[in-house]
Amino acid sequence: MTILCATCGVEAAEPLPETCPICADERQWVPMHGQIWTSTDEHADDGMHIDVVELEPGAWALTSDPAVGIGQRSILVQTTEGNLLWDPLSTITDAAVEQVRELGGLAVVAASHPHMFGVQCAWADALDARVLVNRHDASWVQRQHERIELWDDEVDLLPGVRLLRLGGHFPGAAVVVWEAGSEGEGSLLAGDTMQPKPDRASVGFMRSYPNNIPLSAGVVRRLADRAAELRFRRVYGNIPGQVVEDGPTAIARSAERHIGWVTGAFDHLT
Repeated sequence: MTILCATCGVEAAEPLPETCPICADERQWVPMHGQIWTSTDEHADDGMHIDVVELEPGAWALTSDPAVGIGQRSILVQTTEGNLLWDPLSTITDAAVEQVRELGGLAVVAASHPHMFGVQCAWADALDARVLVNRHDASWVQRQHERIELWDDEVDLLPGVRLLRLGGHFPGAAVVVWEAGSEGEGSLLAGDTMQPKPDRASVGFMRSYPNNIPLSAGVVRRLADRAAELRFRRVYGNIPGQVVEDGPTAIARSAERHIGWVTGAFDHLT
C-alpha cells in the first residue's frame, strides 16, 4: 500500500504531516474541507483502473479512471535499452503493471516537477526501475526511497531520450526530448514547464497554474530561448489531450505574447 495526498496525488511516508507541504505551497492548494490522505489500496477497492493507449509509435499514454490528484497523464517512452515512465500516475494497479511489463517494463521513472511525482516509488518498486529527481527539487520529496537518484542539469536517460532542467515553474522543472518521436522529428515531453493549452497552438508559462501566478518576462525569455536550441516538433503536456503539433512555433509565439502582457505592451487592449 502507498499513502498519498488526495489533492496533489503525491506519495507520502508516515508519520504524515498535518498538511501536505506540496499543497500548502502557493503553487498548489489545500481543499476547503482540509487535508485528506488516501492510498493505492483504497483506489483498488473503489474499482480504479488504468488505461494504456498508444499516442504514437513508441509512446503510450497512461491515465487513471477516475482521475486521481491532479489527474495527470503519464507517458511511457520505449527504447531499445529500456523504457521511461514520465510524470508517473498517482495510482498503480496490478493490471497496469502487467501491461507495462508487456511493453518492455521500466528502466527509469522521472517527473517534470514535484506536482508530478505521483506514486513514483511504487511504480519503480513494481517494475524494478530507477527514480530520477532533480537536485533543485529534492526537498519536495515526501517519501524517501533507496531507488531515488538525484540529477542536475542534463541526463542522457536512454538511447535518444534526454532529460533537461529548464526551471521556471519549479527550480528543477524539466522536459524530455525524445528524438524518435513525431516521425523522427523529435517530441518534447513538457510537463508544466511549458504547458500545452486547449487551442493546441500555444503553451503557458506559469509559477502557479491553479492560482494564476505568472512567471516573469525574463524567465519566460530564458525558457523560450532554451527550447529554441532543442530539436522537436510535437509537444506533449501532462493532462489528457494536451498536444501541440507545431511546437517550436507555438512556444516562440506564446513566449512573445506572455512577455508582452506582463510588461505592459498590450495595456492599450485592456
